[in-house]
Amino acid sequence: MKFAVKAWSNGKARTGILQLGNCPASIQTPALLLSTRKGLPHFIPPDLLPSLPFPHSHLLQVSPLHFLEGLSPKTISSLGGLNQMLGLPDYAFAAVARDSMQSLPEYNSTNKIGASFQTRCGRFLIKPVDYVEMISCMRPNVWATLADEVPAWVPEKRNKTSVDRTVRWLDECIALSSAGGAILGSIVGGSDVEERERCAQEVARRSVSGYLIGGFGLGESIEERPALLNAVTDMLQEEKPRFVCGLGLPEEVLQGVAAGIDLFDSEYIYHLTLGGIALTFPPCGVEINASEFQPSYIGIEQTKINLRATIYRKDTSPIFENCGCYTCQNHTRAYINHLLNVHEMLAHILLEIHNTHHYLSFFKSIREAIEAGEFDKFRHRFIESRCESDDHPAVAVAACV
Repeated sequence: MKFAVKAWSNGKARTGILQLGNCPASIQTPALLLSTRKGLPHFIPPDLLPSLPFPHSHLLQVSPLHFLEGLSPKTISSLGGLNQMLGLPDYAFAAVARDSMQSLPEYNSTNKIGASFQTRCGRFLIKPVDYVEMISCMRPNVWATLADEVPAWVPEKRNKTSVDRTVRWLDECIALSSAGGAILGSIVGGSDVEERERCAQEVARRSVSGYLIGGFGLGESIEERPALLNAVTDMLQEEKPRFVCGLGLPEEVLQGVAAGIDLFDSEYIYHLTLGGIALTFPPCGVEINASEFQPSYIGIEQTKINLRATIYRKDTSPIFENCGCYTCQNHTRAYINHLLNVHEMLAHILLEIHNTHHYLSFFKSIREAIEAGEFDKFRHRFIESRCESDDHPAVAVAACV
């Protein structure tokens, strides 16, 4: 893995170039990792993956714990690792133990031996040696070390213990690793700024290729998040990429970018798609020009729509005007409304294609704003427009602070 910072804007917001062995082209950051279940997007079949924007749809996030209910690590290894097993030789995989749906951290059951996770097939205690073995067999391009993630409300003593364990497991994972792939050192610390700083300092001293900033989306308020993010990024080397888990809403992504984060997960897309929701906010949010920032759209459907609603039963327009995704180019709101209401799986396939394409376009606009040196204006105009539409008003207003 190779990473280089390309441009800065308004403090810490930055763009970069990420090169991974399997990807046929470099990926520009800030970027979105597409969430998967057992290596494939939740609803998009492999033959439709090429319809997504290239090359930024070629970075997939996978949890090794998803495979506990299926093939053994040794079987995956004998098949040639994830790329060969899934038939995706041109895609890059980033392995992280936690996700927000099927491998949830269980801090009450975690102990000094290993981290506990609640999965679809029960609760598992994962030791560093077992985790590294899974990683070695799956051969991802990038993988994050095991972490003891705790929610924001745990006592100070438990939070301190989580940092100590995470740093110790980092050393164990590095010592045990004999596989290729870049290592992301995991950083935790809950809602305590000093513990975040301590963990970041310890991880920054280790020989890692980048950083996974964990423990977010576990009860911390959006108002305290900037201080927590900045406490971490201030301690990290600028020439290494930073990946954060648990920040999914557009406002939260912008908050992370402002703190210098480069990579984000995409569980937000899955939850929207599962609920029959389509993104309709303009990916650009505002028009970037040398004179003045103006909203790039007018209308009441400014954020997202519920395509199960009866008002779309006879709507022959695409989900979003001028959208270049496969869904909007070939199908109407009325058709997807019909598919949803008859419980046809194709509905979620088409919705995930649109939502993924739409969110990738949003990240492209973020990069353009940073390169233009106007990220702060972009962020504030985008959030103001979201506030006006009353979509997640509390989140949007807090993000403006």
